[in-house]
Order: sequence, then C-alpha cells, then structure tokens
Amino acid sequence: MASSFDSTLSSLGINRYGATTSTGTSTTDTSNLGSTQMDQNDFLQLMTAQLKNQDPFEPVDNTQMVAQMAQFSSLAGISEMNTTLKAISDKLGSSSMNDALGYVGKTVLVEGSTAYPRTGGGLAGAVSLDGDATDVTVTLQNKSGETLKTLDLGAQAQGAVAFDWDGTTDSGAAAGEGPFTVKVQARNAEGGSVSARPLVWAPVSTVSMGSDGQPLLTLPGIGQVSASAVWQVG
Repeated sequence: MASSFDSTLSSLGINRYGATTSTGTSTTDTSNLGSTQMDQNDFLQLMTAQLKNQDPFEPVDNTQMVAQMAQFSSLAGISEMNTTLKAISDKLGSSSMNDALGYVGKTVLVEGSTAYPRTGGGLAGAVSLDGDATDVTVTLQNKSGETLKTLDLGAQAQGAVAFDWDGTTDSGAAAGEGPFTVKVQARNAEGGSVSARPLVWAPVSTVSMGSDGQPLLTLPGIGQVSASAVWQVG
C-alpha cells in the first residue's frame, strides 16, 4: 500500500522514484523523467498539500519547512543564473564570429614557415624570440629547399623582430613567385640556441567556427589558425 506521501505526489501527477504499486512491486518509470521533474509550481502545490494533510497533533516542523523552502529557492536561483550565463555565452560567441568575419580579405601576421611574395616582389615577416639573442639569422628557401637568401638581423632583444626581403637572391637574381620557406636561427652570447619562430604575413580566405566555439581563419599555405593567434592585422 502506497504511503500518504506517495499518494499526495500521485494526486499532483508526480511519481516518486522507487514508489511501490498496489501489488507491492517497485516501479521506475524512465520514459517520462523529463516531465516529472519538479519546478517551482510543483513545489508550492506539494507544500500546500503537505500543510492541508498534516496531522494536527504532529504538525510539520517549521524549521524543516523553512529549510526546504530555502534550499528550493537556492536551486531555482542557480538554475536561472545558468540560463542567463548560457544566453550571455551564446551572445559573446556570436559577437566573436562577427568580429572574425572582419578578417576576410585582410592579411594577418601569424606563426608559420610558408610565405608568398608581395605583388611588387619580396616579402615581409618577423621573428619571435623567446629570449635576448646576439645573432639572429633568417633563411629563405624555394620549394626545392634551396637557399635563396640569408638575412643577418644581428643582436635582437626578446620579442618580435621584423624583417623585409626585397625578393632577390644572394647572387642578386630574382627569386621568383614562391611560395618560399622561412627558417630562423638565434643564438645568445654563450653560443647557445635561443628559441625562435618565424612569423609570416598571409591573406585570410575564409572564417569558420572551431569545435571549441572559437573562430578559425583559413590562410593559404598555412591552414587554419585561431583568431587569437594573430599577432598583427595588415
């Protein structure tokens, strides 16, 4: 026989997990779990039914009643806060995508080793240094891996160091249309290697949304990079 609590829940259309049927067997209805979750209205109805059906000689403990109401109010507040935060997150994600679309048609400076020349020949780029260096060298190669030009940037401080190549080889001949491979090397005063990476300019062809919700820029010869990886916009 169902308890008075189960009967009260049943009259409100709510089936308690593990409640017994008239045959005494335990049942669990998983097909309507989404529709049997209690909301604020269900809680108020249940509280009203509890007050109406309480034993006048053993009324509901006021302390327990207040504690239940406070707990439900707290859960309701958290639920509303989560809904608000999700709405804000969706809005920010939309704004980020709209901002990233502004990159299309522009050139950006990103980490990469493949570079295409400017319309007038030559190319510009930079070297990212993780520490101070006394000797920084940039080597430009063709598609076959042959060295075309070696640029000596000398001593440089930690950070990004710009360079510009006029598009001619070490012998003074035109280097061609590219694409070119950029390699960098840096050493400190003790002769040790300093971590360095080439930064190249590339046009943004398309923008897409990554699996993490962050915009991805598609760059010829480099592939997809995060919008947050852009050092500079040309």
